[in-house]
Amino acid sequence: MEFLEYFAWMKVADLGTLSIILLVAMLVLLAIGMPLGFASAFLAVMTLVMKFGPELLFSNFGKGPLSVLGQAVYRQMTNYVLISIPLFIFMAALLERSGIARDMYTSLNQWLSRTRGGVAIVTSVMAVIMAAMSGIIGGEVVLLGLIALPQMLRLGYSQNLAIGTICASGSLGTMIPPSIVLIFYGLVTETSIKALFTASFLPGFMLASFIILYIIVRTQMNPELAPLPPDNPDDPKGAEKGLMFLGFASRFALWVTSVLFLRALFLTVTGDNVLQPGEDPITLGMVSDIPWIAGFFLLALALIFFVVGRERAARGWEMGKGLVPPLIVIGVVLGSIYGGITGITEAAGMGVVAVFLISVARREMTFEIVWDSLLRTLKSTGTIIWVTIGAAALAAAYTLAGGPTYVANIIVGSDLPTMGVILFMMLIFLIMGMFMDWVGIVLLIMPVFLPIVLKLPPEELGILGNLEPKYVAIWFGVVFCMNMQVSFLSPPFGPAAFYLKSVAPAHITLPAIFKGFLPFIVLQLLALSVLLIWPPIVTLFL
Repeated sequence: MEFLEYFAWMKVADLGTLSIILLVAMLVLLAIGMPLGFASAFLAVMTLVMKFGPELLFSNFGKGPLSVLGQAVYRQMTNYVLISIPLFIFMAALLERSGIARDMYTSLNQWLSRTRGGVAIVTSVMAVIMAAMSGIIGGEVVLLGLIALPQMLRLGYSQNLAIGTICASGSLGTMIPPSIVLIFYGLVTETSIKALFTASFLPGFMLASFIILYIIVRTQMNPELAPLPPDNPDDPKGAEKGLMFLGFASRFALWVTSVLFLRALFLTVTGDNVLQPGEDPITLGMVSDIPWIAGFFLLALALIFFVVGRERAARGWEMGKGLVPPLIVIGVVLGSIYGGITGITEAAGMGVVAVFLISVARREMTFEIVWDSLLRTLKSTGTIIWVTIGAAALAAAYTLAGGPTYVANIIVGSDLPTMGVILFMMLIFLIMGMFMDWVGIVLLIMPVFLPIVLKLPPEELGILGNLEPKYVAIWFGVVFCMNMQVSFLSPPFGPAAFYLKSVAPAHITLPAIFKGFLPFIVLQLLALSVLLIWPPIVTLFL
């Protein structure tokens, strides 16, 4: 083993030097086109070589520092919740190929067709609903680009407004449950994923509201950005359309309350809703819930017969029935999680089954759709898994070398105020988000940053309100996801731009797409500022 003496120069004792070498090497490897997963895995081994010397590659095989990499990868790959990710991807692929999303867009457009900027608003609302169904970002942008972009361009919408709306709205899957980013954050930090989902509801819908309000205000100030479509004399208008929508909502409420009533009745007859000491009540499944459910059923019935009228309700149902399948999928996925019926992974499986059965009932499911969706799922999951393996290995190697402690001492010893530390972390997130996939950022940065955040005085986090210590990890996870919202639009590698470019007309260039992002990046930064100024916003539903 004398030849190892020639490689003694590889051993780096100073952690600062090692950290700089790792950062520069990562940027160089990514710049020359090496996939993030392979770059991270290579640097994981090099980190241990630089820390412990090259002899560890040839001695104590299966033991010592090198074995830490295998343990870290095995720990990530055997996490049960990880199974939910390919299931959510598969569900998104089925939704993209079936006609469920297309019919949802048609129904939404009928209700908002005579509103200034209505097609852009419909696109944003559709993105919110799709985010609540699958939590996948790339598929949403592609689907909206296929369905909404041609229609907005045909109607004379501003190209920048159309592009920004599609990509900013399509990336809402980062924030709105069931977000895969939140799932990964929960896995890495051992934070309750259900609590993360609950905490992200309000910030996610706040960002969606910012986008919709921007569209409304911008198009009212400059009507040329969003011309109204030609008037159809047969379309209902004003109060008539409002009554029809009330009729649709009432008919849908009849179905929902009927199912809930039968469920509560079944639980009561079987005795499954009799609580044992320490158990939580079943959501909308207790005996005390039956009168309330029956009351809402009767209210919906009264609205149909005495306010809306049966004919209006029937026409409203025809106009809005495209919204029913997506709402059913959302109810199955999120309802099973928050109703305490299943965990995250089982809910993802139930969502896949729901989408599949709905498509079969609509006679849209074919073998080609299933096969193509499976192939897309395999490719996307493979990418995520390889990035996970490499990043987990690098995070484990850097931790073993003492890197997190070194970085923590630098940040804590910098005499920055608490919010200064948080803002410094936000800057790092934003910069890294320009060049790196969110999976790598979660696995590489969170083990370093979160312990530092947990040691900061919670009363000094934010400006308005106080955040309880038990919610700090949850708040930081939501803040991180909001950062990733920005990264999906940030040049030079904003993935939303490349997703849209793959389906956009040839005359729409990448520089034009990034130009359309600018106002929406400002909206995302505004939403991030709200989270930083008022941290208790994430606890309102907890």
